[in-house]
Amino acid sequence: MAHRLTLSEHDSKKLLATYGASFAAEATAQDATAAVQAAATIGYPVVMKLVGERLAHKSERGLVRLGIADDASAAHTARELLAARRDDDGDVSLLVAEQIEGSRELLLGLVRDPVFGPVVVLGAGGVTAEAIADVQMRVAPLHRSDLDDMLDALGTSRLYGAFRGKRPVDRVALWNLVEAVQSLAMDRTDLSSVDINPVIVTDDGRPIAVDALIELRGSTTSPGTQTSGEANTPQTNEPEVPRHDDSGFDALFSPRGVVVVGASTHPGKFGFVSLHNLLVGGYRGEIAATNLSKEIVLGVPTVAAITDLTSNTYDLAFFCTPASVNEQLIRDCAERGIRAVFVTSAGYDESGSEPAPVQTGESVGESAQERLVRVARECGVFLAGPNGQGVVSTPSSLCAQIVAPYPPAGSISIASQSGNFVSSFMNLSRATGVGVARAVSAGNAAAVDVADYVEWMSRDSATAVVLSYIEGVDDGKRLRRALEVAVSRKPVVLMKGGASEAGARAASSHTGALASDDAVFEGLCRQLGVVRARDVEEAFDAAALFATSPLPKGNRVAILTTAGGWGVVTSDALSADGVLSLAMLSDDVMHRLDSLLPARWSRNNPVDCAGGETRDTIPAVLEVLASSSDVDAVVYLGIGIQSNQARLMREGGFFPDHGLARIVEYHERQDERFATVAHELSRTHQKPVLIATELSLADSNNAGPRTVRSLGGMCFSSGPRAVRALAHVYRYARFRGLAQ
Repeated sequence: MAHRLTLSEHDSKKLLATYGASFAAEATAQDATAAVQAAATIGYPVVMKLVGERLAHKSERGLVRLGIADDASAAHTARELLAARRDDDGDVSLLVAEQIEGSRELLLGLVRDPVFGPVVVLGAGGVTAEAIADVQMRVAPLHRSDLDDMLDALGTSRLYGAFRGKRPVDRVALWNLVEAVQSLAMDRTDLSSVDINPVIVTDDGRPIAVDALIELRGSTTSPGTQTSGEANTPQTNEPEVPRHDDSGFDALFSPRGVVVVGASTHPGKFGFVSLHNLLVGGYRGEIAATNLSKEIVLGVPTVAAITDLTSNTYDLAFFCTPASVNEQLIRDCAERGIRAVFVTSAGYDESGSEPAPVQTGESVGESAQERLVRVARECGVFLAGPNGQGVVSTPSSLCAQIVAPYPPAGSISIASQSGNFVSSFMNLSRATGVGVARAVSAGNAAAVDVADYVEWMSRDSATAVVLSYIEGVDDGKRLRRALEVAVSRKPVVLMKGGASEAGARAASSHTGALASDDAVFEGLCRQLGVVRARDVEEAFDAAALFATSPLPKGNRVAILTTAGGWGVVTSDALSADGVLSLAMLSDDVMHRLDSLLPARWSRNNPVDCAGGETRDTIPAVLEVLASSSDVDAVVYLGIGIQSNQARLMREGGFFPDHGLARIVEYHERQDERFATVAHELSRTHQKPVLIATELSLADSNNAGPRTVRSLGGMCFSSGPRAVRALAHVYRYARFRGLAQ
């Protein structure tokens, strides 16, 4: 473990001051007489502390005294503090400082994340900082807007605005402190952590730092100097993004021909399933397969080896073969002009197993996966996998994967570290009708990882939104850069596994104790404009809305419901995180609604029709809401009710007599009409008009959800799911400067 040096409070402040940080006036003293002189010079009242490099949490030991008002109190306090020194405290001194008055406290700090580098931490401060645990984290370097977002995202954010006669915190002055901290971290790579706690916010809004603690690692230099070793050299090189030529992605997603390597006649083998899926997906290019016995598989004649194929006919080889033979197969692919391989084989770094080399002369200590990557690089072959599930590209009718499903065509592109989540997202695509353009499981990501796929998809003309799942992150700086450039082009929706507190780093500072892997990643997503979802359904809902709807230009939402309870629950979900707001309906809108609805309607937002709909009520009310300048998005709840009754009438024993045939047709026609009107209003006014009903799950053939799907829209299964997706889309639009 690397040696750590904790600087004293005074030395910590001196080092930060060289980067522009300012603190309350202070002086150090070695005895009571000097402490009294320092207090008199600073001016009473003062604070007095016992400080030293080994004294991290002084308050817990009673080594911080406030409200010292005169010379006698200063002398008495100094003697008490010096007497409290323990043998293991090392060298200590007295720190006498100006007492800053203010009832609001912030914590500002920095930790060095092993994946993403320096991370700035801001939150509620003071001795209860860890108990409150109200912090925001952003990966350095921060922009000025990141500070605003961090403050506004705190659960205690109201305290730092205008509050009970106190002025809001001066954000310019606070930004100066942030810049000092992150500049120090960018210069000093031996910096482990910074803890400025508290930063007292005075009643007039000035943020004044009164305590500081710096930890250095592997350094024995004086606090203000820099060593010449590599560990202390600032890392300024930008990560390489993109790092692969586009021709490799073209060969993977738009191949002229595909070879299934290791085809099998056994329907339970990957070599059978992958060829089957390729054929039934309707792939339009050349198809070939290899089989050592040269059997005919699913009507496809096979050859014994890749070298038996014609040259420059196939771009993609799909490996269903043992790991031990794959290196030679890649060489054979290169010889035949095959530019990309997808390797499904396991037995690489995911398992720790080590297949024997197929040739002598391999590099000593090189793993099977490393050899695979080296051979592919030497041969100029694009390597996807190993241990991957497959690749889908609906523009090419390509379904080269070892599992189902094959989704409908659309504009969502999926890049996942886990093949299972590729299937999950594509299953939801099939269920909702919101289609997919590209999908790939990165597997072990030996040569091409999720960051590479996300960046390429953001430049792909067939892709409108990128949907991704990741777990571990090996190269945080490159992932950050890839996400940053991708979001500047298209929305990126991301789900991350491993979001637990198990990654929290042990540290002697408040800042270190509050820093967890998930909190760092959450902060990174916020500062880059990445939409982070908690689960599969939330992720797909957001991606589907991006793919099917205009972006909102603001956060004002009108809810139209045919039943009061749906509107109440949806309003609660909308208000939960403070991102969206219920639109205030103007007098003109209210007057128009009064003319369309019965007197008992809610006369508020949500607009509850109170069961008083006539034939034209829903279309007319939707038009009033969607056309209003007070409304940025509309959520319509209750579609499909009439068709649900029509279904029961069809299934009953009285249909089609007693007038049931006519009324069933009318009910279904109405729901088709409502869905069509919502679709047209969204396009006309360029506003999201979301439709939600549980019937999208309960009865996919219901005329309401069915019509939404046929028009290329997303029918959400509930109002809360709809507004959660809308909140994600609005955040992205606001981040990009496309919404108020």
